[in-house]
Amino acid sequence: MTEPTTALSVVVGGTVAIDNVKTPGSEAENLLGGSAAYAALAASFYCSSVHLVGIVGKDFPAEHLAMLESRGITLDGIERSDGDSFTWSGEYMENMNERVTHRVGLNVLESWEVKVPAPANEAAIVVLANMSPDNQLQMLAQSQAESSFVIADTMDLWIEIANERLHEVLKQLDLFVINESEARDFAKTSNLVLAGRRLLEKGPRFVVIKLGEFGAMLFGRLQGSIPDELCPDSFFRCAAFPLSEITDPTGAGDSFLGAIAGYLAAKGNQDPSFDTIQQAVVQGSVLASFTCEAFSTKRLEGLTPADLDARLEAFRQMSSW
Repeated sequence: MTEPTTALSVVVGGTVAIDNVKTPGSEAENLLGGSAAYAALAASFYCSSVHLVGIVGKDFPAEHLAMLESRGITLDGIERSDGDSFTWSGEYMENMNERVTHRVGLNVLESWEVKVPAPANEAAIVVLANMSPDNQLQMLAQSQAESSFVIADTMDLWIEIANERLHEVLKQLDLFVINESEARDFAKTSNLVLAGRRLLEKGPRFVVIKLGEFGAMLFGRLQGSIPDELCPDSFFRCAAFPLSEITDPTGAGDSFLGAIAGYLAAKGNQDPSFDTIQQAVVQGSVLASFTCEAFSTKRLEGLTPADLDARLEAFRQMSSW
């Protein structure tokens, strides 16, 4: 892996939060959280021009913003409010695949309207991290890049309460990222292969279904149309890097999203091929594995290019046949 490049710029919009996390082995408070924070940090490993758009309150720890700036992330798009920051408090069960949300404080998010400053609104790669479809549409409306590549994530809440507006978002996407249970719910099928195809029919050129510790599935179009059967040019199945111990999986999916965006920006192509998206998914899977090794962004903060290169090579060797 080379050092981060400036081939294309990335703008990431979404939540920037204070997290309080409890696991079977430990717990921690006042952690950096939020979909956009994780995604921007992950993108910064590949791209040296990353803009973060979000809102924080008067209680937001200054050290979290300082850390993001130290990674070269531009914070001109972070709005400071006199209210309280968005907070999430949750607990993971023994197998770490199940978690319980104890408290969500929307606070500054309740009336937030996205404002994308220049030059962030000219970014070639636009990442709509997990936030309301209304906020995602606001961010899309402010993009001034001639031909931006747009990536978005979502969650079950928006599928339930903002389904119509979420469909509006999907019509404007190049890549849609969604987890396994949400894909089944949104596509109304228990079959993930069928779910992937149905999600493509909603508008995106590419769809990634996240499978947690079991990796991810990538679906794409063939010459603009959805293929009738799976084939190497339109489907890719990526494993997750195996970990013997997981400390905190919070933010792994957002790190996956950001790494994909950063990798595509580093490639300098706003119209990537299926093969390039496939490589981006591999990068995302490996980078996300580091997120799980410590609370919040702590492991990513100390991650070096050599660490990432070594794990990518190990993953390549254990995945090839």
